Amino acid sequence: MNIRHLEAFDNADLAEIYSFPSVTENTSQLPFLSANSVTSLFSNSDHYTLVIENNAKVVGHLTLFLSPKARHKHCAGLAIAVHPEHHGKGIATKLMHEAINQADNWLNLVRLELQVHADNTAAIALYQRMGFQLEGTKRLAAFKAGKYIDMLMMSRIRPDYETV
Repeated sequence: MNIRHLEAFDNADLAEIYSFPSVTENTSQLPFLSANSVTSLFSNSDHYTLVIENNAKVVGHLTLFLSPKARHKHCAGLAIAVHPEHHGKGIATKLMHEAINQADNWLNLVRLELQVHADNTAAIALYQRMGFQLEGTKRLAAFKAGKYIDMLMMSRIRPDYETV
């Protein structure tokens, strides 16, 4: 498996990942996104997207949403998705490790933050293993499968800033 930066030729593989309702149900996106919609999600220059390949096919991505605001440049939002055929194989863990390495050692980020559906226990466990902590609950913040659900807000502060 190879981790690298997103390239334009990866868009078809990303669109395939987001074609699965089992992926989009855990995002803020609607099911059955068009390829153009998926491309527009990650083509912004303020985004730093890593992909992981298996046999020359992208099977997952992690995007850091960098802030253009001067007073927020130390923070980034995070989104991750893995092809359903590769769930449970350590893909998300590998992407998280590399994204944290990039954030801490190359992008000079202090705070990584994300929102996760409260019922996505596998993702929550991964984020906790990676050092993310619960900051709060947005009650009834997302509409999923015909009902409103809570979103959890989590963050990871770079360890050398924990005591500041």
